[in-house]
Amino acid sequence: MANRVTKKTSYGQRVSGSLKGIVTGLVMFVIGTVTLFWIEGNFVKTKKSLNEAEGVVVRVNDISTVDPSLNGQLVHASAFANTDDILTDREFGVSEKAIAINRMVEYYQYEEKTSTRTENRTGGGRETITTYTYEKKWVKSPINSSGFEYPSYRNFTLTTVEAKAERAKNVSFGGYTLPPFIISAISGSVPAAVNLNANELAQLEKTLPVDNATPKRVHVNGNRVYFGKSATTPEIGDVRITLTKTAPADISIIAKVVGSTFEPYITSNGKTVSEVAMGRVSAEKMFAGAHSTNLILTWFFRIIGVFLVIGGLKAMFSILPTLFQVLPFLGNIVSAGVGLVCWIFGGAWSLIIMSFAWLFYRPVIGIPLLLAAFAGIWFLKKKAK
Repeated sequence: MANRVTKKTSYGQRVSGSLKGIVTGLVMFVIGTVTLFWIEGNFVKTKKSLNEAEGVVVRVNDISTVDPSLNGQLVHASAFANTDDILTDREFGVSEKAIAINRMVEYYQYEEKTSTRTENRTGGGRETITTYTYEKKWVKSPINSSGFEYPSYRNFTLTTVEAKAERAKNVSFGGYTLPPFIISAISGSVPAAVNLNANELAQLEKTLPVDNATPKRVHVNGNRVYFGKSATTPEIGDVRITLTKTAPADISIIAKVVGSTFEPYITSNGKTVSEVAMGRVSAEKMFAGAHSTNLILTWFFRIIGVFLVIGGLKAMFSILPTLFQVLPFLGNIVSAGVGLVCWIFGGAWSLIIMSFAWLFYRPVIGIPLLLAAFAGIWFLKKKAK
């Protein structure tokens, strides 16, 4: 069911809000600018470090015994990651020989969602219509409903359980021992058997609020423990716990050999290199994947930086369309003009910052980018006339 709330904002309040937005916009603009410069430098440094590592990596075909000649070398190797450690989750009757045991906890809750539309009024005022909808869904942590616009949608939980992950401390890799940073990177998830006897189930029942009408509210099915009246018909407040394990498996690593274990390799520019892949994967594919990740991460932060710059400019100059909102149609025209200028100038500014970063790190690429940026500014200046 949708619930609507209408809020009216006076012309004076809008002008005051726009003035406050100048500071927020300036902060966004600065953060966006710094982000753009940093990510370009980080991309180049990471690429150089990966290229350097790829040039010195030693491909080891047999890792079954410790080889002293490999000490201090960056190596690529594939082997079976195995362990004899028995990991337990006593609260839910799990005991497995595994690299990791994970306990995922979910709560059935109301989630408040909002959608807002605004309407400008003659005289500079504005109406904001906010529609509130409430959806029942499984979430990873309880939602505090005290701040809901409509308090009739009330959340609670039958119990709270800590989500956690247990990892083996002793994992072999051929003749070597894996360090924690590699163990934590080993993935894979299969169900872990839950074994709770009648007495243990009864103890879990006692942790729940008293409900004489429903004596059984703890249900076990495979690797899942469910707190609620029915595991097939969830109600607000129900909790479900899913237990999984990471089993021993073939993995491939790129890391520096230190005695009988490994550590990240430090390149000449101070960057660290270490990679883990599931299965037997060649060094070429692992480095290709690392380069791809570096590029994706760079584009992600580029987009964030550009939007921060443009959003900051819009916030700083939002006072202009607000002043003209006495006549909504005039305010809309000014708003469109300000938006266009912010997009063009923000895009050009972003290119300039990226160009200067590339001039600092890679001049051959930075110069064309700088020319493109100045072309955008020239276009803006021409249109302004």
